[in-house]
Amino acid sequence: MSSRLTRSALAAASALTVLAVAACSSSDQPSTGSGSASNAAAQPASAGKIKVVASTDVWGSVVSAVGGDKVEVKSIIHDPSADPHSYETTADDALAAKGAQLLLSNGGGYDEFFGKLTEQASSAKKLVAYDIAATGDENEHVWYDLPGVDKVADQVAAQLGELQPAAKQQFSDNATAFKAKVDALEKRLEELGAAHPGTKVVVTEPVAHYLLASAKITDATPKAFSDAVENDTDVPADAVSAYKQLIATKQVKALINNEQTVTPLTQDVVKQAKETGIGVVGVTETLPAGVADYIGWMTGEVDELAGALK
Repeated sequence: MSSRLTRSALAAASALTVLAVAACSSSDQPSTGSGSASNAAAQPASAGKIKVVASTDVWGSVVSAVGGDKVEVKSIIHDPSADPHSYETTADDALAAKGAQLLLSNGGGYDEFFGKLTEQASSAKKLVAYDIAATGDENEHVWYDLPGVDKVADQVAAQLGELQPAAKQQFSDNATAFKAKVDALEKRLEELGAAHPGTKVVVTEPVAHYLLASAKITDATPKAFSDAVENDTDVPADAVSAYKQLIATKQVKALINNEQTVTPLTQDVVKQAKETGIGVVGVTETLPAGVADYIGWMTGEVDELAGALK
């Protein structure tokens, strides 16, 4: 499955000159980048810090939680308006990848641009979240798969420990503390589902698929609606009608809306849900403005879901 943060048909290929510039440069210091490629936590390189490049700030925040002050993390995508499907890498991105010791991507077809960057880091350790989570599901939004995020944290700790053995225990302890918070969210979702058995919702995109699955909440979105959204094609009129009927008759408790995909149709159904008294839960694919860590982000979304189901 592939989500879209924008609906433009931008090319996803990176210019060859970008890689050429990186190959010719003598610098191996990760750059903070510019525009959507800048690093939210960019700091001057410090001696002894492990250089990590993540495809998005979601995974960059997980690395920061596990690595603490021992890592220097650059997240390529951190701007909510940037689309991983159409992002074109820059010379700064390539230079950062060339100097990285660990690379972490989402995988599953979500951030294919990152493959070009891994070619610049032949000696770096590489982790792919989608492969680590191994959900058996085609949905690529695995940062919403909380047990899968636990697995990624463990793998990050293991790889960082190999790169800096003296801090191995610290990385392990950090991962354990991080996973305890993730597990608490998973338990809360399970309790939320148990308190609202048989709950159905509709979604504008199946971004939070795994979050709903944890709560055993049914996504009642008509298949033709979801298929059209995922394939970036027009939603059939009968599917739109069926979707709106679910809202109008209050057969669903909430509408889960990907706030980073705004179309006339999503605006229309969100407006209808609010007017009908159906809760609207906003979800995103990168960290929202003002939110710096994974746990804070996920806690906010679970809080919003809980509120909508009351």
